[in-house]
Amino acid sequence: MTVNILIVGAGAVGAFYGSRLAVAPNTEVSVICRSNYKAVSEAGFSVTSPKYGSYTFAPHRTFANPREAIESKISWDYVLVSTKALPDVSDDSEILEGLLDTRRTSIVLVQNGLGVEDPYTSRFPGVTILSAVTIVSAAQTEPGVIKHNRWTRISVGPYLPGTTEESTTKSHQQAINSNQTFVELLRAGGIADADAYSHSKLQMVRWHKIAINASMNPSAVLSSGTTNQAMSSDPELFRHLQGVMEEVLSTAPKVLGTPLPSEFATPEAILNSTKKNNSGSKPSMLLDWEQGKRMELEVILGNPIRIARAHGLEMPRLQSLYALLRMAQQNRDSAKGESSRL
Repeated sequence: MTVNILIVGAGAVGAFYGSRLAVAPNTEVSVICRSNYKAVSEAGFSVTSPKYGSYTFAPHRTFANPREAIESKISWDYVLVSTKALPDVSDDSEILEGLLDTRRTSIVLVQNGLGVEDPYTSRFPGVTILSAVTIVSAAQTEPGVIKHNRWTRISVGPYLPGTTEESTTKSHQQAINSNQTFVELLRAGGIADADAYSHSKLQMVRWHKIAINASMNPSAVLSSGTTNQAMSSDPELFRHLQGVMEEVLSTAPKVLGTPLPSEFATPEAILNSTKKNNSGSKPSMLLDWEQGKRMELEVILGNPIRIARAHGLEMPRLQSLYALLRMAQQNRDSAKGESSRL
């Protein structure tokens, strides 16, 4: 039986994972493209990777928009969403209207931040949602050209808020089974570091990644473009980043009601490892700022603060970063609006 997968947001991350899933037996991967539609529809994706070599990923079907995917009448087993989560700009769950077979389709959210699942659970109650956290270094250097640099770790867990680990309802078990099957497809595609987690552990993974993203991303912007490696090598910024990470990681167990897994890297270990990375890479929020794009402020900073406050907790370091960057973005947007009226 063929497994049908649709990638929504076929940029660097979506296209890379789509190219690996397409290697799995009896699996057909289709994509919805935006700005890269012309290049991909004509020649597929050209992928280069130090681990997987150079190859072409020709999607089973390439769609210019969701309407074309709906009109294809394909019943999707998995719809993988890898768009940037910008809830203050748009609700991307709307893209999936009409695409889902509620009895068959699982939504896989490969997005940064906390609370990214909420728009999908609200719009599609009862649909299986898998939440995924990835650490992958990949870029689309030009339309349809994907450069994978290193790392392929991805952790996936069923999104089952309000349930216990012992729950055995039919929908709970269906989500667990769908999650395991998806991870097996990733592994069949050569992603050896694909792991199936429980709901609670996957949410802890999200908080752990937030500790990294919420410290380094805003700090890179506020320090006028400093790279992760340079920030980690500066004594005062090292202390600052470590303080933000420790604040996040001390809050997560209180919110989730479960201790931080002992195998998770400590802030000090993360920063010492970052010191050794001489790639000069810039965090995504800095790249967005430099390109004049909206930043993922809400899912990386705003949502963790609001979730903590709902539990009677404050994160003053994170709140300071959020307040400063949100105002910086508002001021820039206002300036753009004024210049466009001149």
